[in-house]
Amino acid sequence: MEQPASTSVEETNTASAVPDSTAGDRSQLRKVTLSSLLGTTIEYYDFLLYSTMAALVFGDLFFPSSNSAVSTIAAFGTLAAGYVARPLGGLVFGHFGDRLGRKSMLVITMVMMGIASFAIGILPTYEQIGVLAPILLVTLRVVQGIAVGGEWGGAALMVAEHSDDRRRGLWTGLMQLGSPIGFLLSTAAVMLATLLPDESFESWGWRIPFIASAALLVIGLYIRMSVVESPVFEEAAEKSKAATSEKPPVLQLLRQPRPLILACAVGIGPFAMTALITSHIISYTTSIGYESSTIMQILMVMPIVSIVAIPGFSALSDRVGRRAVSLTGAAVAVLYAFPLYTMIDSGSVALLTVSLLIAQSVQAAMYAPLAPMLSEMFGTNVRYTGVSFGYQFASLIGAGFTPMIAASLLVASDGSSLPLSIILAGTACVTILAAWTASETSGKNLAGSGSE
Repeated sequence: MEQPASTSVEETNTASAVPDSTAGDRSQLRKVTLSSLLGTTIEYYDFLLYSTMAALVFGDLFFPSSNSAVSTIAAFGTLAAGYVARPLGGLVFGHFGDRLGRKSMLVITMVMMGIASFAIGILPTYEQIGVLAPILLVTLRVVQGIAVGGEWGGAALMVAEHSDDRRRGLWTGLMQLGSPIGFLLSTAAVMLATLLPDESFESWGWRIPFIASAALLVIGLYIRMSVVESPVFEEAAEKSKAATSEKPPVLQLLRQPRPLILACAVGIGPFAMTALITSHIISYTTSIGYESSTIMQILMVMPIVSIVAIPGFSALSDRVGRRAVSLTGAAVAVLYAFPLYTMIDSGSVALLTVSLLIAQSVQAAMYAPLAPMLSEMFGTNVRYTGVSFGYQFASLIGAGFTPMIAASLLVASDGSSLPLSIILAGTACVTILAAWTASETSGKNLAGSGSE
């Protein structure tokens, strides 16, 4: 594949690159990985909890309408607001993370997410305060988006920059378990809340999972404060005392946009698939006759598949390369897009379960290589910005508007699932194109690696 010449995005002093041993001892690596795992788990618990509640109750409570489909679309619109804010969070926290360090930014993102989620839990509804309720809900969702926008990139880099070059996929794969574990916890919290009578759940029961996130925040902050800063960042900071006089990281990236574009494009497929088989699947399957309790039970099993598959595929990328794993997963997604909804539309709970578990495995194959791949695409002085902005912009394009677009297309097509299959196949093709175009990055030394 094409190897672009060095530019200002790359690290200029590769001769003094930090050897693998500077990644820290194994105990510190385990501690950093645990911290990043818990941090991303808490962040995604809060962020994904909103997605589930948007499908279940937010439409009626904050966007009342005589047409339930309109209420659902409006609720998914607020879901999109959080995804719109994620690239902004990646840009802001990426900038300061590249200037001041990874650890301090991760503390701030965790506090922001915890406060926003707790506030959603005590927020009055439309019936109580009128139009101010949806305005405040959207505002808090934007805060959540900004927080999670800065979280994933920083957490990924803390692990990637502490680990050795040969096993980076394995360790970052463990960090990426925060997303499925967060989803598992949020789904479990919703399931417990839905055991209440419908009237109690819609009145106050839905609030409990949001309020409970305050306890997770305390635990997460305690662990996160105990880890040390990335040694790769500290080494780069020592070499470049005049870093604050350089152009902002985003401007350096825009001078060589290719890696940023590829970092975004390669994530669109897995994010779109996640949106379809988690957030949107609740409203779609209940609309065609499945019981919501059945769907929630299946959604409880799906993250378990990811918990096994993500570190497995990520570790595999250490051996066969990031591109090979990503390309294979995306190709299978294209082939599976139409059989998936045929099985879902069958009305069989058994086929629904099997179809979604297979889909979750395919999604994991596309998603697993992202953390090591994106970390290896950028030089240290712009890595936080590049990884965060690329990943979060992919989440915006792939997942931010997908549930709302899918719900709208279902209305326009009289409930046909064909548009859903087309969305899934089309976004997976974007990932194929990006992974095919990208250079292989596996095994790069992060202290000296430049842009992809």
